[in-house]
Amino acid sequence: MTEHLPVLEIVVPLMAAPLCVLLRRSRLGLWFSTGVAWAVFAMALALFARVSREGVVLYPLGGWAVPWGIEYRVDPLGAFLLLLISGVGAVVLSSAPRSVEREIPADRHGLFCAAYLLCLTGLLGIVVTGDLFNLFVFLEISSLSAYALVGLGRDRRALTAAFQYLVLGTIGATFILIGIGLLYGATGTLNMIDMAERLGEARGLRMVHVAFAFFSVGVCLKMALFPLHLWLPNAYTYAPSVVSAFLAATATKVSVYILLRLVFTVYGADFAFVAMPLDRVLMPLALAGIFVASTVAIFQHDVKRLLAYSSVAQIGYIVLAASFASVTGLTAGIVHVFNHALTKGGLFLAMGCIALRVDTTRIGDLRGIGRSMPLTMFAWVLGGLGLIGVPLTSGFVSKWYLIVAAWERGAWPVAVAVVASSLLALAYVWRVIETAYFEAPPPGRESVREAPLALLVPTWVLIGASIYFGVATRFPLAAARRAAQALLGGAS
Repeated sequence: MTEHLPVLEIVVPLMAAPLCVLLRRSRLGLWFSTGVAWAVFAMALALFARVSREGVVLYPLGGWAVPWGIEYRVDPLGAFLLLLISGVGAVVLSSAPRSVEREIPADRHGLFCAAYLLCLTGLLGIVVTGDLFNLFVFLEISSLSAYALVGLGRDRRALTAAFQYLVLGTIGATFILIGIGLLYGATGTLNMIDMAERLGEARGLRMVHVAFAFFSVGVCLKMALFPLHLWLPNAYTYAPSVVSAFLAATATKVSVYILLRLVFTVYGADFAFVAMPLDRVLMPLALAGIFVASTVAIFQHDVKRLLAYSSVAQIGYIVLAASFASVTGLTAGIVHVFNHALTKGGLFLAMGCIALRVDTTRIGDLRGIGRSMPLTMFAWVLGGLGLIGVPLTSGFVSKWYLIVAAWERGAWPVAVAVVASSLLALAYVWRVIETAYFEAPPPGRESVREAPLALLVPTWVLIGASIYFGVATRFPLAAARRAAQALLGGAS
């Protein structure tokens, strides 16, 4: 059975999704989908252990050899992200029953479970496949189900947000598909490893350069890199809390994976950063995104919207790290993908706890909430400290390695900018803390109770993990460094 783990990661949630529709008016559907998500996480753990022992795991589908058949390929980066996506997906879905009952109409619960598992399938498929067109197929599976998940919210603005997400997501996917077509025309193959070998003779073709440009724009739109982030704030704000937590922790991170895979595995660092100086585009955009999005977050009146703009800034940190094209830089970017997924997922779940009790996430309506919901708000505070990068949080580890990467390259102004940007994060995190703890609660707030354990436990699992990995850094750093070295062809 262990030899079939790569395909089981995809088949199990894919086959389970339509079954959830049959259980649409029952909690059984939520419990069933949660059990499936935890089973997928268990398989990801086993697959991660196998990759750690044996190296890259290959799984040709149907017995067809490369390049004629589709091959699943799990390397250190893929195994690490499979573990992250499936783990966060399982934890977030564990909080769904109470949250979904309040935020999604009862007749849509089955559709929610089916779309959630399909989105999980697509995200895992992107990471596990070694075929470029197959990657696009999984990207569309995850995207279409994500649009549906965003539109399930009770707020009518959720439909507008989902439509905006669909339009811009479709534009990004079209750019990616054009890039795939051009690369196929230049190389005659869709297997990424085979394509990388054949590109050695075709790198001078204009078609290859144009494909690189299409890929870059399409993927940057999908991962919401500034200024191509316009779909993200509304999608995260008006989606159900569980959906916001899941997408914020996984969707944009998988888009970062696509960028890393295309740049370092298919094209190669020499082409991307020498022949096509991608860093001269990514670094300014990443820095602009960090400062502009963090500044905009300070002036938001809704905590979910504040966190959404914070996510745009955090994508900036990840892309900035990748633009250094060094082992230290890639390590910083990959470990920040891991750390930010835990932190932001936990923060959105905390807001789900608050929304369950007070039916709002507006900052002005959270006066004194720290007194009536101390466990929820303390979890939010710890997550906020991680966004700032305070020592003993996972966010500090990411920013420290990013500063080291900048210093190694001699880009000390970038290192200074990373430190300065943390002050902006402090400003928007402090706004929420000040309102929750230092302002008097409105009349009637005495009746508000702490969130139920069914929501608190998943929230604290993610926030607790972000604190734990800020102290015990060995696992994420070792996994991220192995992935970085593999991307750079074994560089030390």
